[in-house]
Amino acid sequence: MLTFHQLQAITGGTLVQLQPDSPVVHLLTDSRKLSQPAGTLFFAIRGRHNDGHLYLEQLYKQGVRQFVVEDPTDLAGLYPEASILQVQSSLEALQAVAAWHRAQFHVPVLGITGSNGKTIVKEWLAQLLSPEELVVKSPRSYNSQIGVPLSVWQLDTNHTFGIFEAGISQLGEMQKLQQIIRPTFGLFTNIGSAHDEGFKDQNQKVAEKMKLFGEVELLFYCLDHKLIHNAVQASGIPAFTWSRHLPGADLLMLGSTVSGHKTIVNYTFRGEQHSLAIPFTDEASVENALHSLAILLQRGTNLTALQDRMDRLQPVAMRLEMKEAINGCYLIDDTYNNDLAGLSIALDLLASQPKRGRRTLILSDLLESGMPEEKLYSEVAALTKAHQVERLIGIGPTIQAHGSKFGGDTAFYASTAEFLEQFNAGQFRNEMVLVKGARVFGFEKIVQAFQQKVHGTVLEVNLDALVHNLNHYRSKLASGTKLMVMVKAFAYGSGSFEVANLLQFHRVDYLAVAYVDEGVSLREHGITLPIMVMNPSPDSLAKLHQFSLEPEIYSLELLRDFLATAQPDTSYKIHLKLDTGMHRLGFTEEDFDELFDLLARHPQVRVVSTFSHLAGADEALHDDFSKMQLQNFRALAAEVEKRLGYTLLKHILNSAGIVRFPEHQLDMVRLGIGLYGVESTGSEQEALQPVSTLKTTISQIKHIRQGETVGYSRKGIADTDKTIATIAIGYADGYDRRFSNGAGEVLIHGRRAPVIGNVCMDMCMVDVTGIPAAVGDEVTVFGPQLTLVELAQRIGTISYELLTNVSTRVKRIFFSE
Repeated sequence: MLTFHQLQAITGGTLVQLQPDSPVVHLLTDSRKLSQPAGTLFFAIRGRHNDGHLYLEQLYKQGVRQFVVEDPTDLAGLYPEASILQVQSSLEALQAVAAWHRAQFHVPVLGITGSNGKTIVKEWLAQLLSPEELVVKSPRSYNSQIGVPLSVWQLDTNHTFGIFEAGISQLGEMQKLQQIIRPTFGLFTNIGSAHDEGFKDQNQKVAEKMKLFGEVELLFYCLDHKLIHNAVQASGIPAFTWSRHLPGADLLMLGSTVSGHKTIVNYTFRGEQHSLAIPFTDEASVENALHSLAILLQRGTNLTALQDRMDRLQPVAMRLEMKEAINGCYLIDDTYNNDLAGLSIALDLLASQPKRGRRTLILSDLLESGMPEEKLYSEVAALTKAHQVERLIGIGPTIQAHGSKFGGDTAFYASTAEFLEQFNAGQFRNEMVLVKGARVFGFEKIVQAFQQKVHGTVLEVNLDALVHNLNHYRSKLASGTKLMVMVKAFAYGSGSFEVANLLQFHRVDYLAVAYVDEGVSLREHGITLPIMVMNPSPDSLAKLHQFSLEPEIYSLELLRDFLATAQPDTSYKIHLKLDTGMHRLGFTEEDFDELFDLLARHPQVRVVSTFSHLAGADEALHDDFSKMQLQNFRALAAEVEKRLGYTLLKHILNSAGIVRFPEHQLDMVRLGIGLYGVESTGSEQEALQPVSTLKTTISQIKHIRQGETVGYSRKGIADTDKTIATIAIGYADGYDRRFSNGAGEVLIHGRRAPVIGNVCMDMCMVDVTGIPAAVGDEVTVFGPQLTLVELAQRIGTISYELLTNVSTRVKRIFFSE
């Protein structure tokens, strides 16, 4: 294990203070992402827009004791318990540490570069290789001069294969990344216009990217990319190639056809013809899958296993932020950059959303393409047409000058200010709006104009974390086991439509809601997955039929009501709930004679599944009872199938059951609270990522004297002079009154502030004595550093209650990093 004292030799830095010598466990470059102060080494990096030295005091107060800095001015005096190393460049020191770390391991590593597809291919290869390899990979799109070192630092003795992506924007960058990654194998995905502005021409850009592969044993690439092929030929690097039409390739495509949601490709490899079903139809995904196919074939993956793995391939999480907006609109916010490749990705996301009104694109000049304007905006126009954009609003003098290339409903403005001066909210209703602009255009002002006008309390929902949790549970399922996901109770407070749409995108098998109205809302928002309704009421049965919802039938009375509305010439699907010991809802064996007699008289009603619910799967002390329930369910389900005369889906495991009773997965499992980042058994909490962060703001700050009281009933009594802050959240927002009088805490500038006095309807007060707080500052109510699990324990409840209690008046913001 690396210790702080070793950093001096690795980086060539000067040891300012060693106090004491400690292991380096975590590398940190962003103070906002501090999770475990002990063992964290912070690199104070000076960038174009920020300076890490500004956060040294904050991190020291939060417990960080290891720092790499460029400016040592009196740091030893300010931070007497810290170990401090001074270097010329903190970024280069970070890279040197990562390169040293990489040199400690001799596992094969695949380095990936290219203009597009790096992250997706990396994620897919990790999925495809996982049966035989323990893969370490770049998190998300960590492919930069900072991201690559942080990625490689993850390598440990358990890993058997590494996959790291490398992205560059100018000359001189790739050699540094090569020294960190030191790939055994390479993949060059493609070459496009991204970051063209950093190079003389594309030949120079290809040559720079090729520096990643100078020492690889084998390089994979598509022979159809002529610039890449020429560079590889000139380098003499051993290669494995694939092609759609060039016969010299190691892997040659013979043709492809689209069948439903799959692309069937026929290919020849080592003189034999084969076919493969790829579970995607868009061109980019097919190319990414073919890169993956080439690597698996070269590795000798069994063809049957290859198809099985490809069938289970999961889409990569979305990267953009989606927000509720004015007049029933949804906003996809991508105001960070604007090159052609990024536009294509954002348009893919826009097109993937269920149709709700028209699709609108607000687009600035593209500043990072490196292409001639005539060609660039012709391609932009073609992209918008291909993605069925129905209205284009162009902002900037260049796109305005090329406005004639865009057909349909268009409007152009010379500047963001001009657009905002003429902005009319009434012109946008029930539509999906993609806002895509280069930074210099300040499109965040446009986003603000579209935002719903609500108070400053928001629930941020991390879609990346949700996908991570989904994939974590999916990894536990046997091949063929279906997955039903619970989106009842407003998706556990997270937002039903948005979560359901993501789940639909990631191809879960079923959704479940509590009430018919929830299912109707999902249908109206374009959700087409099968939906089970757990608590259908007799007065809602007509809507079940109208919106193709499938009811849970749990009693003879409910079944009679349902059958009374069933038409003889219409087919219906239902789910039978069995009571195996929880004694809440469900049929018992005593009901079976009448149950199956009724069903036999109504052959148009087909039972899709039978299921039950475990009462104590999350606790080992109930294991005997759980095993009894599992045994009873298997016996009852067999009797159900015998009486019906056909097979059906059987499911009993919830989130806790998936973890603790994997041998009882049967045909389907039901994922609930685990998807949202709470592992109810407690045994695998670290494997999940928190999905939701509840935030608010400070409305006012007051100074009170010892003995004064705060809030209703004068319950908050100041034992000393105090500074208090009123924050904009109360029990009407879902912040429980049991958090009153110190039971609850919030985070302000990373420090805990206890609640003082009673929680009010729309606000509460917290003690910020000693915290540098100001009006308007952000307050975290719960999130990664102040978890739902901890808060629930404080007031004697469960995480479910805190999450589902977040009021619908609290705005949800959905984002992906």
